[in-house]
Amino acid sequence: MRILLWHVHGSWTTAFVQGPHTYLVPVTPDRGPDGLGRAVTFDWPDSVVELPPERLRETDVDLVVLQRPHELGLAERWLGRRPGRDVPAVYLEHNAPDGNVPDTRHPMADRPELTIVHVTHFNRLFWDCGTTPTTVIEHGIVDPGPLWTGELARAAVVVNEPLRRGRTTGTDLLPHFARAAPLDVFGMRTHGVADRLGLPEDRCRAQDLPQRELHRAMARRRVYVHPIRWTSLGLSLLEAMHLGMPVVALDTTEASEAVPEGAGVLSNRPDVLADAVRAFVADPVLARETGERARSAALARYGLSRFLDDWERLTKEVTR
Repeated sequence: MRILLWHVHGSWTTAFVQGPHTYLVPVTPDRGPDGLGRAVTFDWPDSVVELPPERLRETDVDLVVLQRPHELGLAERWLGRRPGRDVPAVYLEHNAPDGNVPDTRHPMADRPELTIVHVTHFNRLFWDCGTTPTTVIEHGIVDPGPLWTGELARAAVVVNEPLRRGRTTGTDLLPHFARAAPLDVFGMRTHGVADRLGLPEDRCRAQDLPQRELHRAMARRRVYVHPIRWTSLGLSLLEAMHLGMPVVALDTTEASEAVPEGAGVLSNRPDVLADAVRAFVADPVLARETGERARSAALARYGLSRFLDDWERLTKEVTR
C-alpha cells in the first residue's frame, strides 16, 4: 500500500513509518512546512520516499493521512483527486482542542467521507466532530531501550518552545521545580528560558538536542518532570517511561491513563509534585524501582506492535 502523509510530527511519524507499507512524503525545494521531506534527526526506513508535488498527480496513492486542515485542499490540488471521495483518507488529530473547550468544533466535522483518528480518548471526548466517523489509535513508541542510569541528581524536562508557549507548557512552573532539584530543559528553542525565569545556571540549564542524542541525555537524569498543562499526550512523557525513568507530571488531559499507580507521581498540586521530585532525586533505589514499573506500563500500553496493528486494521477498513 502507498500512503501519502506530510512530515508534521517527527516522533509520531517515526513510529508510523515502521509499518509494512510505502510512505510518500512531499518535498519542496525550500523544505518548508508543506514539503519537509524525510526526517534528518530521526531514523526512518527506506520505505519512506520523498516526492515533489508535481509527481504526485501521476502517482498511485492508496490512502491519504491528513494532519492539518489545509492539507485537504493541498492534497486535492497536488493529487488531482479529492481525499475521502476519489482516494481513501483519514484525518489524524494530534492535539487536544483549543478555544471554547469543550464546545470546540473540529475543522473536519460533518465530513462523513473521512474518518478522524484521535491519539487519545480524551481528545475524542472533547472535540466536537459532528457526524464525521471517529476512532482512537493510541500512541506507539519505537522502544529506545531501558537506558536510564540516573547518575545525575537532576531532573529532565522536555518541552518545545517553552518561552513562546508559556503557560500551556507549564514554563511558569519551572522555578517551583527548580527549587526541588536542578533542571535540565531539553527540546526545541529552549535557549534563554533560565534567564527569562530568573533562574541561575546551577538550577536550570537549557539545551537543544537532536533526537538521536536526546534519549541518552534524558536517561542520565534521575527523574523526568512533565509540567505541561494542556496537551494531547506528550510523547516525551511516554519516551521517558520507555527509558525506565520515574515520572512526575501534572494530572491533566490523558496523563492519568498513561501513568498507572506506582509508575510515577501525578497531581495538580505543585507542592506534591515538588516533593516527589525531591524524593526521587534523594533516593536512587526508589527512582530505579519506579522507573522499572513505568517502563513495563509503557511497553504494555504504548508498544510499537500494538500501534502498528491498530493502524493496519484501520487502513484495511477505510480502503476496502
